[in-house]
This record gives sequence, C-alpha cells and structure tokens, in this order.
Amino acid sequence: MSSRRPGGGDRFRRVKIYTRTGDAGDTGLFGGGRVPKDHPRVTAYGEVDAANAAIGFAASLEPASWESALFEGIQRDLFTAGALLATPRPDKLASPPAPLPAARVTALEQAIDRLDTELPALERFILPGGSPKAAALHVARTSCRRAERAVVTLGRSEHLPAEVLVYLNRLSDLLFVLARAANRAAGHPDIQW
Repeated sequence: MSSRRPGGGDRFRRVKIYTRTGDAGDTGLFGGGRVPKDHPRVTAYGEVDAANAAIGFAASLEPASWESALFEGIQRDLFTAGALLATPRPDKLASPPAPLPAARVTALEQAIDRLDTELPALERFILPGGSPKAAALHVARTSCRRAERAVVTLGRSEHLPAEVLVYLNRLSDLLFVLARAANRAAGHPDIQW
C-alpha cells in the first residue's frame, strides 16, 4: 500500500510493524551492525524511550493543555537523543541523525527558571505525589534518571555525543520542577519529608 507524505508528493511503502529479525534476541543499529538486545547501547536508548513514554503519559493527564508545547518539544528531543544513541558509527550513514543542539539544553534551563520563580523555596526534600499529573511527572523524572544512568554506563565503553547526557541531566531537573508546578496549579502543597 502506498501513501503520500504530508506536504510532499513522494511515495513511500507501508512498513510492517514486525520484521522477525530480532526473534533470536538481537537488534540492528543505525549505520549497520547487530547487537544483543541487552547490549548497553540498546539499554541506553531503550531507557530514553521509556522516559519519553512516561513524559507522554504525564502530558496527557489533565490539564492536558498545561505546558503542552514544552512537553512536545521534549519528546521530540528524546527521539533525537535515542537516534544518536542507536547510531554507533554516524560516519557510515549518508544522512546521520541530527545533533541535539545546545540551545535545547538552554531551553530546558529557561523553563526551569520560569517555573521555579513561581514556587516556594525548597527547604527540605519533598515526597513524590500529589495530583495525578504531578505524580506522573515524578515517575517520568525517575525514568529520566534511569536513562541518564544507562547512558553513563554506555559512555564508559563507547564514545557518545556529550550533549545527550547533559540534556538528560537537565531534563530530570525540569521534570522535578514541573511536578512541583503541577501540584501548585492543582492546589496541592508540597509534602515535605
């Protein structure tokens, strides 16, 4: 079956959801090569994907329009990060994945600063929870930290784009602030530990 690409006349064929190429427990990487599905590279981009899904879930909770543009930008960035992690040899590709620009980290920092000015100063640790959206953002934050740890592990044995680790580190900080801001918007004060 053929379709037209949005905004263009080029045709492309429908891609099957299943390929059967990974049935033996390995997977292909961008640029060639296959590795076991429990390889640190696959773990790293898999954890980034899990963080992306957790953010998508949190963003879908009411109020779904709250910070929706910010969430969409983050999810797009995480797809870029995953593509970079899945490409051990970008030099082997005619069209390597686009880099994650430093400006995207700056955008996260600006969002942190914007949201944090509206929050009470932190004096103690807070318990994750509160409104459903805030609780989901705390889950996304811990998922992001797990992705960050997986990227650190991979970076011990293979060269990685440094911006991926910086992005994940800043993103987990933003998710913490977003959780606090979501609670404040819902009328839930922070519960201190």
